[in-house]
Amino acid sequence: MQKDHTLQKIIALLPMKGNSERVPNKNIRSFAGKPLYHRVAATLEACSRIDTIVINTDSDFIAEDATRHFSKVQIIRRPPELQGDFVPMNDIIAYDLANTSGRHYLQTHSTNPLLTQETLEAAIERYFSVLNEYDSIFSVTRHQTRLYWESGEPVNHNPAELLRTQDLPPLFEENSNFFIFSQKSFAAAGNKRIGLKPLMYPMDKLEAVDIDEEVDFRLAEALYLMRAEETDHAA
Repeated sequence: MQKDHTLQKIIALLPMKGNSERVPNKNIRSFAGKPLYHRVAATLEACSRIDTIVINTDSDFIAEDATRHFSKVQIIRRPPELQGDFVPMNDIIAYDLANTSGRHYLQTHSTNPLLTQETLEAAIERYFSVLNEYDSIFSVTRHQTRLYWESGEPVNHNPAELLRTQDLPPLFEENSNFFIFSQKSFAAAGNKRIGLKPLMYPMDKLEAVDIDEEVDFRLAEALYLMRAEETDHAA
């Protein structure tokens, strides 16, 4: 008899360090009137299938602020050996998994403020519905344009043919908006959030904007405010 996954809960992992190199104080910088990380944390908190939001951080401010504003938050203090700009994210995830008792996990970032509750809930439902075929899901952005390697060699097209871009084979970018996996798939893949049999989950390009640099911050904030204004007019 197939196990019913409809009531299974999931733990969200939202790792955040206090300092960031390219955009100073990025995680707590004001974004449309609130600290940046509040946007994705509020989205995670609104998802009924997420029962805990684990914030792994080295920041006293983030730990105190998150506990005060979000009821689902559990703080994990980041140990010194996992602090710094060059620690692989999978190492931080491994630490979180070792210090929680969940079975299924969703990992996202504070730098994805346009990620919606609807997308996350649909992705979680998709994950549980395909567990007999896939062991993990990760979000991607579809690209159907002429791409080149640094050498100038074409990646996905023949310059002599000049096909219409809509006729080119699509390529998919791992956009880092979310990864859904289990304790079991993480271990089987050698402590990696993308498992051995992953399913790609395409997202809208505007929703998938990720903040790495200052220009990304400004673009994401402008899009967020535009979306909020459209929602207010629709109401």
